[in-house]
Amino acid sequence: MRITTWNVNSIKQRVGHLLAFLDEAKPDVVCLQELKCQEEAFPRAEIEAAGYAVEAVGQKAYNGVALLVRAPLTYDPATVLRALPGDAEDEQARYVEALVSGDGVAPVRVASIYLPNGNPVASPKYPYKLAFLERLRLHAIARMREETALVLAGDYNVIPEPEDAAEPTAWADDALYLPTTRAAFRALLAEGLTDAVRACDPRPGLYSFWDYQAAAWSRNFGIRIDHLLLSPQAADRLVSAAVQKHLRGLEKPSDHVPVTVELAAG
Repeated sequence: MRITTWNVNSIKQRVGHLLAFLDEAKPDVVCLQELKCQEEAFPRAEIEAAGYAVEAVGQKAYNGVALLVRAPLTYDPATVLRALPGDAEDEQARYVEALVSGDGVAPVRVASIYLPNGNPVASPKYPYKLAFLERLRLHAIARMREETALVLAGDYNVIPEPEDAAEPTAWADDALYLPTTRAAFRALLAEGLTDAVRACDPRPGLYSFWDYQAAAWSRNFGIRIDHLLLSPQAADRLVSAAVQKHLRGLEKPSDHVPVTVELAAG
């Protein structure tokens, strides 16, 4: 089972890139973030024609997440969670989760997550980011008690370690790299989750995001903020992980690229 996470930074602008990627890479499950559209504007018909079932949570102009599941794999609608538990007043479209399974494939619970950016730090956005991380930690604990393989995939807006940035000092005061942010991310991992990319490749220089400004792409001034975190049951099935860096070189690309893990069938 190949599971991809990709912040497309507007599905309307990037649907062509997405459809080409689905045809090229044929991932079994795709976790999308930053759709920037309401659900009725999501290009469901085109994606279903490519062989994928769709579960999307939209929001006008901002946020938005989706799960795409390629046949013959299926997900049970009764298992879909369309918001992260822990704050009934949180109306931002940042979380969707479903239990995915198929003939000969052990079930995997997959979530698509668009974690808050948190900037500017001296605003309510940063406490919201930290609270979201804590809600995610508590939810992960609850899910892992079920002992079903769990993959928490998405744009975390967290640079975990210095080797995850081309120039860490440039991010010293940013919400993505503050010590408090990184500590909250480590607390999430400490519950028993595995960073799939780092489990497969510990080398520095693996990035998933390059800003549109300051020639970041041509200078390889990147950061790694898109992560797939695996429960012990999912980590036991981990075969490989890869960053599809070449997609950043497309015309009018997203500033993020897909990151994919492959899990054994079970």
